[in-house]
Formats: sequence, structure tokens, C-alpha cells
Amino acid sequence: MYEDTLANVPLFSGLDKKELRELARSVQERTYSPGTVIVKQGDTGSGLYIITKGRVHITQVSDPDRPEKDLATAGPGEVIGEMALLDDLPRSATMTAVDEVTALLLPVWEFRTAMRNSPDIAIKLLAVLSRRLRNVEKPAR
Repeated sequence: MYEDTLANVPLFSGLDKKELRELARSVQERTYSPGTVIVKQGDTGSGLYIITKGRVHITQVSDPDRPEKDLATAGPGEVIGEMALLDDLPRSATMTAVDEVTALLLPVWEFRTAMRNSPDIAIKLLAVLSRRLRNVEKPAR
């Protein structure tokens, strides 16, 4: 049901239909009211979110003595929290629903089970992450 949505996530761009189907079985649709904190900075990451409706405001507090910093606003088609799938570090920002938000959650424990069951998923994700790292490391011209 959610394979097409996952196929549009850059992190999953190298996966085939079977692998996308396996991940899509674990996806949970969630709805959030305006003002609801969806992800709180410092909390353990529970998974990746794909926004399908509405907008979320992303903020970060880098120093407790300073006000929070506005980082971005994300909307339909955008992905938030993908690093939670790969590491166990706390969330680096807070994500709050601006209006009624619908998001697809791919829980980290389900994602990791899929990777254990299908190691090709992990290999393909490593290739995507390697390309991202190469792009970041390219010298400016």
C-alpha cells in the first residue's frame, strides 16, 4: 500500500519492489493536530517520518540559555528522522505540527528486522549513504 511513497524517499531509491513491499508492511499512518510535538529534541528516535499532508515546523535548541532556532518547515513528500533508522543517537531537533498533519512512520525496530531478513536492503542503503557522503565532501568549484 505504501510502496510508492517509500520509493520516493531518497534513502530507499535503490530498493526494488520486493524490498519496498517488505518495508511498506511496517509503515504506520499517524495523524497529528496543530501544535502537537511529533518528535522532541533529545528523545530516542523511534523511526522515519514521511509527511503526506500538512506542515511541520522544525526547531533546535543548541544552548539552554539561548532561544530555540528555526531550522525549517517540512511539508508533503518530505522525510524527517531518517538517521534514527541507522543510529541510536537522540533526536537533534523538535518537530511540531503547524496544521493537521498526516505522516507515515517507519518504526526503527521494524526497519532493522527487515534489514536482518533481507541484507540486500542494508547493502543498497550503504550505497545511497556513500553517495550522500561523497556529495558533501566534494570540493566547491
